[in-house]
Order: sequence, then structure tokens, then C-alpha cells
Amino acid sequence: MSLDLNIFFFLNGLTDKSRVFDIIVIFFAQYIQYFLVVLFFIFLFYCLKNKQEKIRAFLTTIVSIIVSRVCITGLIRLFYHRPRPFIFNSIHQLIFSNGYSFPSGHSAFFFAMATAIYFYNKKLGITFFIAAIFMNMSRVISGVHYPSDIVGGMIIGIISALFVRFFTEKRFNKKLEIH
Repeated sequence: MSLDLNIFFFLNGLTDKSRVFDIIVIFFAQYIQYFLVVLFFIFLFYCLKNKQEKIRAFLTTIVSIIVSRVCITGLIRLFYHRPRPFIFNSIHQLIFSNGYSFPSGHSAFFFAMATAIYFYNKKLGITFFIAAIFMNMSRVISGVHYPSDIVGGMIIGIISALFVRFFTEKRFNKKLEIH
């Protein structure tokens, strides 16, 4: 059995032992994402100094998310069809999801968001990274992703945000030179 499957079965085996633990896993796997989006907008409106910085942070984050989740993840899933763990394995499934498993769209989305936020606020960025880790590990524990799905999405999200930031800064600096 592969390391990916061994880790998956170990983590998924933690379910159905404690109702409280299962509820926490379900919360992180399905609902923490909404709190993170709200926290992002609070950060955008109340934590950044000026309008220009708010616009740059917003655009960097949104474009990073679109590139990672819609473009790259969507393109990979167009050609690579990895079934979700519950399709071929007898597991403890806490939540349901459809579509293909690799790479994780949640992972790509929220690691892109965490990376983009980190560029503008290190402490909050670290908070988003920690939340993204908990969210995505919960998606493995709950039975909808393999660990490699999460790692793949994480790499896509982080690299997408780094590229977007590079091109945003390059364009912004070029604009400053013109004026």
C-alpha cells in the first residue's frame, strides 16, 4: 500500500470514535471556509492603511485564487480524473463531495488566499495558513481527499500567489516609474 493510502487510512480511522471530534472535523472540513472569507474582508476593510493597498491586496488575492482554483486545478482535472477516496474504499465518510479528487480545490483556493494575505500582513497570513492546514486535513479525515490531493492543491495555491504577486509588483512598480 502506498504512503498516500497509509496516511489516508490512518487519518480517516480517527473518525467514529468521538462525536465531538467528528463534529469538529466536519466544522473544519465544511464550514471554516465561510469564516475565512469573512475574515478576509474584515482584514481588507479594517486592517490595511490606504485605498491603494486595499485594492492591491484584493486583486492579488482574488487573481491568485482564480489562477489556482479555476485555471490550474480545473485544467488538471480536465485531463486527470482521480476518484475520491470513498468511491473505491470502505471508509468512515463524514461529509460528501463530488467531482474529482486531485488536486484539492479547497487546498488550492485557501493556500493561494493565505499566501496572498501573508504578503500584506504576516501574522494574519500565518493564521490563514494554519486554518488552511486544519481545513484540508479535516477533508482527509472526513474521507473526501487523499493527502496528496491536499499537497498538490497547496503547491498550486502557493505558487500561483507567488507568481501573481511577482507580476502585480512588476506592473505596480512600472506604473510608478511612468508617473
